[in-house]
Amino acid sequence: MIVLAATPIGNDEDASPRLRSEIAEAEVIAAEDTRRFLNLAGRLGIEVRGRVLSYYEHNEESRGSYLVELARTQRVLVVTDAGMPSISDPGYRLVARAHEAGVGVTVIPGPSAVLTALALSGLATDRFSFEGFLARKSGEQRSQLEALVGEERTMVFFESPRRLTESLTVMAEVFGAEREACVCRELTKVYEESRRGSLGELAEIFSDQVRGEIVIVVAGASRHDEKRNLACALTHVRKLSELGVRLKDATRYVAEREGLRSRELYEAALAARNKS
Repeated sequence: MIVLAATPIGNDEDASPRLRSEIAEAEVIAAEDTRRFLNLAGRLGIEVRGRVLSYYEHNEESRGSYLVELARTQRVLVVTDAGMPSISDPGYRLVARAHEAGVGVTVIPGPSAVLTALALSGLATDRFSFEGFLARKSGEQRSQLEALVGEERTMVFFESPRRLTESLTVMAEVFGAEREACVCRELTKVYEESRRGSLGELAEIFSDQVRGEIVIVVAGASRHDEKRNLACALTHVRKLSELGVRLKDATRYVAEREGLRSRELYEAALAARNKS
């Protein structure tokens, strides 16, 4: 069997009794970083008797099939540096392989930076999406965010402390400076911090470089949000254009249906087409 186990995201006391027992009893441990895993086991006072293998992004393809074969006869524990395996970390491909091979998979639930930040943000939790890390290149990052302008669910992002200021600034430009958000830093650690405010305010608050692991939670778009309405209208215009409808005719039709100004929509559609 393959066992996916969540490890602490900052506070070792969050290690569950099941995790401690599994570390001590597993025959094989596949760890994203073997040194970090052994360090965690040492801090928890656990003697690791199983074989410890590395399993990370760059050897995931080659090592996955090997781990599945081991799991036919042995109990294979899969852990990442922090949090739940397969959530923005190696793991989901291994699970897919295990299902295809008929190998059992189970989960030891536990700490999650995504859910912790979402709960801490005070933003809507009934519907949310996890967007992972934003693209590093500014053009790709902006395009990624522009595609989410009309997203009505609360959005959760991971970000590097080095790029936090830039990402918040671009989010304020794309989503609107007044869009509510929350920046969570160093979750469950001694210097845990969460700051709630508009994207414009947060971009100013975090204008200086910070340290630690960062999660950004952004409120979803309102149905009355102008940026959201424009983004949805542009999507409709693009689809009509792809069907062969002239751009002017498409924008006129969509503008009338959505209650937008035809000229403004046409200019936005023209700019979007030229950009692409």
